[in-house]
Amino acid sequence: MADLRVAVDVGGTFTDICIFDESTQQMRVTKVPSTPSNPMEAVLNGVRRADVDLEQVELFSHGTTVATNALITRNFPKSAMVTTKGFRDVIEIRDGTKNDLWDAYSDVSGPYIRRRDRFEVTERIDFSGNIVTVLDEDEARQLGRLLKKRGVDTVAVCFINSYANAAHEIRMREILSEELPEASISTSAEVLPEIFEHNRFNTTVANAVLGPLVSGYVEQLDNNLTDDGYTGELLLLHSGGGSMTAEMVKHFPVRLAASGIAAGAIAAQHVAEQCGHANAVGLDMGGTSTDISLIADGELRETNEWEVEYGHPIVFPSIEVLTIGAGGGSLAHIDIAGSLRNGPQSAGADPGPVCYRRGGSEPTNTDANLWLNRLGTDLADGEMTLDRESAKSAIKEKIADPLGLDVDSAAESIVKVANANMADAVRLVSIRRGLDPRDFALIAFGGAGALHGADVARELNIPSVIVPPSPGVTSALGCLLVDIQHDLSQMFTGVADSADAETVEQHFRELELEGRDRLRHEKVAEEDAVFERGISMRYHGQWRSLQVKMGSGPNALREAVQLFHEEHEKQYAFRQDDTPVEIYQLHLKALGKTPKPTFKPTPASSKDPGEPIEVREVFFDGQWHSTPVYQRENLPSGAAFIGPAILNQIDSTTVIPPDSSAVIDEWFNIRIALTTEADEPALETASDDSTQNGL
Repeated sequence: MADLRVAVDVGGTFTDICIFDESTQQMRVTKVPSTPSNPMEAVLNGVRRADVDLEQVELFSHGTTVATNALITRNFPKSAMVTTKGFRDVIEIRDGTKNDLWDAYSDVSGPYIRRRDRFEVTERIDFSGNIVTVLDEDEARQLGRLLKKRGVDTVAVCFINSYANAAHEIRMREILSEELPEASISTSAEVLPEIFEHNRFNTTVANAVLGPLVSGYVEQLDNNLTDDGYTGELLLLHSGGGSMTAEMVKHFPVRLAASGIAAGAIAAQHVAEQCGHANAVGLDMGGTSTDISLIADGELRETNEWEVEYGHPIVFPSIEVLTIGAGGGSLAHIDIAGSLRNGPQSAGADPGPVCYRRGGSEPTNTDANLWLNRLGTDLADGEMTLDRESAKSAIKEKIADPLGLDVDSAAESIVKVANANMADAVRLVSIRRGLDPRDFALIAFGGAGALHGADVARELNIPSVIVPPSPGVTSALGCLLVDIQHDLSQMFTGVADSADAETVEQHFRELELEGRDRLRHEKVAEEDAVFERGISMRYHGQWRSLQVKMGSGPNALREAVQLFHEEHEKQYAFRQDDTPVEIYQLHLKALGKTPKPTFKPTPASSKDPGEPIEVREVFFDGQWHSTPVYQRENLPSGAAFIGPAILNQIDSTTVIPPDSSAVIDEWFNIRIALTTEADEPALETASDDSTQNGL
């Protein structure tokens, strides 16, 4: 009987594989270098290296960067957009804003489809769905023939007001399908039935340009896994924190943008809940970037509008994650003003840091940590040997000598700048919203997160840090913790007090019918289907809306209005109970429950971590400290430490700095308690007995 669950998360530097055996409750992990030119190669390499028998796999889940990378590099197939006459430039005019308002020389990048590939046809539907001008089918068919001559592979059909009546878009798709039978066609009414045309058009365009690329990747991977014996559905994590089958990805490929980023946030939420923290910050530091997520009151923050590039919104529910260019491979450099900088440029997987000896010449965070002896010379369980002298030479030449520093101080400065960058990112997602980081725990993971986690927490006065059992592959674990999920929406405008509850209920039932149809298409059993309602509302006269949960029954709408007042006060520090509340949009999450791993705690067995595998000199706070190094896999639950100490494992290295203590909990997380300015650690510090650190 198949009892293995496999998750693969593709990162910029490494691809992580997580295998959970339900019968033995054992987790295996492995890492292989990513292959940016062909990400699927790394996925298959990882499965083979982990010696996974795909015939014994019950579930295979995958977080992929294919869609995100395609939007960043703009390596698109031949694409076209068809729109209502007079609306060709909606995605170029946008909303008129700029990322940096005061920089006159900074322009927003152009649309995903160039103007010469955007075409108009005669048709018009008004705001209420009435047909004003019938679609000119002769003109539409002539356009289809022109697109065929041009060799177009994918088309976005974006008609004004199609959210109110999709008839013209549906007919346009039929005509294009007849003229271009091999082309991928996306319609805005199907992708995003929402009133704001720029958001709807751009999301549809993004869906269209990704269609052939993502569908081809997913189909080929699915076929390879099937050929090797896997008989289940390939599940792909999407930005909203759920998963989709390979078949559904063909219809909504844009949902895979930010796929891998969401996995880490989901895993951070799981670890925080496991450790009893309702408030936590996820710090997922990989080889190329760091992803910051926020869990408040047990819930991950979500956003309904986000973008890979400024000015090109993708309007699907997404877990809110702030990504900055701070990773193990981030390049340290001196700017034109003579100041030390760190990132956002990265050495990536190829050539990688200088110490990889693959041609890199600029010092990175990895090189600095290696010289400071916080990082050992063996990486990924001996898969790679790091050259400490090469790291020293690069730091000396590029940073130390120009700044008049010794190599030790230069290396520590590189690390401190990286930590400051990450601390600033945490401030953006917390303090900017009126949340105090000192009330949160820091979940440090990713290949480099456990190296920097304690220092970042100290910078923010966060009293406790939690490092999961396999920090380097924690994002992959997140792929195993999600359900199949579809996010559906429908416009519904009106004043809440005068809205007919039965009419609202009827619209929700229509959304549920569509949700059931999608889940049935993905082979989800009826008993595994779950539906969660939401409703977007706003005060009369407001433009922006706020989504809250919606129940069912005769009082559901009134209860939702009260919840809106409460949530508005929480988000914006005021409420207006006497102001009419308008309904803007109805939402539905259609969930198909999937099997998930169950984890069992292991009672503490000993406070004694045993003998260290070595004692080495490690640089902290301007001086070298004799520091015991332990192999984490050998440590029992309950093992306690007084810093400094270093814990090695296959996928990461954890640094426990001086003036801190740590303990291995019953889930085999490392809980680090720091001495902060307030000197009020949230966790009880490890007991100071003679067995700590093996001394």
